[in-house]
Amino acid sequence: MDRKRIFALIAAFLVQVLYGLNFTFANDVIDGGFIKPFGFILIRVAGAVALFWILSLFTKNERIDKEDYLKLFLASIFGIALNMLTFFKGLEYTTPIHASVIMTVTPIVVLVLSSVFLKERITILKILGIILGFFGAIVLSLYGKSSQVGDNILLGNLLVFINATSYSIYIILVKKLTEKYHPFTFIRWLFLFGLILVIPFGYGEFTEINWESFDAYIIFSIAFVIIGATFLTYLLNPLSLVHLKASTVSTFLYLQPVVAVIFALLMGSDSFDLVKAIASVLIFSGVYLVTKKPKLQA
Repeated sequence: MDRKRIFALIAAFLVQVLYGLNFTFANDVIDGGFIKPFGFILIRVAGAVALFWILSLFTKNERIDKEDYLKLFLASIFGIALNMLTFFKGLEYTTPIHASVIMTVTPIVVLVLSSVFLKERITILKILGIILGFFGAIVLSLYGKSSQVGDNILLGNLLVFINATSYSIYIILVKKLTEKYHPFTFIRWLFLFGLILVIPFGYGEFTEINWESFDAYIIFSIAFVIIGATFLTYLLNPLSLVHLKASTVSTFLYLQPVVAVIFALLMGSDSFDLVKAIASVLIFSGVYLVTKKPKLQA
């Protein structure tokens, strides 16, 4: 396995670690009433825009063809605006456990879209890997179901499903962009367009924020969402897509429930048992099968 592919696999893994932690931090801020969902999204995207444009000052950027700005705008709709708004709003109505179960549909949607639009070959290993990962995530998530009931579980789950589908479309769009440009070239424009799109939704809730109510944990949680779960994830994800298939990258999403359990163990809020061990083995086995590079395939 070459170094570039190893780096891409590590990048894809780190993205899911950060997303796995994001469930807890984002949910604590929203459920605590510190920031409403759309106001939080505005802060998240605005912070990421600042970081990406600062990064662009120290990196070499290619010239973007005029016709590709429309592709960037479409990617910002599915990958920034619709994706983030529906996810955070969904978390307001449902639980992180419910959300993590629904998010497992992403690799399946990506696999289908990849075969249609990117002409990726669906192998038996990929199908088996997705099935293993799917069942592992379901077992782990259902076993650790939260006792807290959301205000509107059905609506929340629907919003998270829209988020998962939107994220799947985003991966396909970004995969095509990475085939033409380095991620550093277009990521700043992606978020700038995204910021323009979310301002109408988030401005009202942003003005209602009581900044004096924030304690150290809430400040850290917000900083993590901006830097870790947004800036780093959206930077690493396109970098991994440069050397990996879209379906391969999306399957790493099955690691999120594992990360959530590990984080819960470290926080002393959960325990490890046989069922969780079996679920973890299924998930890692699924990821291995999907990321295994077939012989004689570029």
